[in-house]
Amino acid sequence: MTDSLQTAPKAPSPPRRGLILSLALGVAVLAAIALDTTVVRVGSETDTRQQAFSADAYGTAEFPRIRDTVIDRAVPAPDLAAAIAADQAAAAAEYGTPASTGAILMVTLTGTAGEPRAGVYPVTVEGLPEDLRIRVQTGPAINGTELRDAPGDIAFGDFTNQIEYQDAGSGINRAMAAEVLAPVDTTALAGRQVTVTGAFRLINPANWLITPVALEVE
Repeated sequence: MTDSLQTAPKAPSPPRRGLILSLALGVAVLAAIALDTTVVRVGSETDTRQQAFSADAYGTAEFPRIRDTVIDRAVPAPDLAAAIAADQAAAAAEYGTPASTGAILMVTLTGTAGEPRAGVYPVTVEGLPEDLRIRVQTGPAINGTELRDAPGDIAFGDFTNQIEYQDAGSGINRAMAAEVLAPVDTTALAGRQVTVTGAFRLINPANWLITPVALEVE
């Protein structure tokens, strides 16, 4: 009877030394986490760097200087066409910005806009060869990275990855469209005289697709 009333033996408690080691390990882990953690104050420069890349903010900030660069370096279309016809490589070296696929050339011209196709207007300019086709894109979609590449100082290494680099070009195009194209009725340019300053990629010397940075309509 006495044996049956005896309670089961208690499990031995962990050794005191093991408990101390566990506590010490926990403190060490917390200390390591603290050392690897950077406190960022909201609104500080560090906080700004850690924000996601904004292509539109980038484009809005960069477009004014790109516009000014293109306008400053723009060559009258007849002079540029003559230089390209004489020596394409020399013309690209003298007037262009090197790029991975064709130099970026900057041009200014005045001519008559024809009938558009998908927002791209052919423009007839006096004094140019008849076989030279000039087109100006007016949106709504502005394609290409001519404006991004025109100044020559916006490089892939400035961005986290290829997506950001591509998005930067799109953001610049949108900033251009907001400043240059939005004030103009780009659906009604056919038959009107336009003065365009912009950039194009020299791939086919007989076909210039210009992205404008300035557009005047008479």
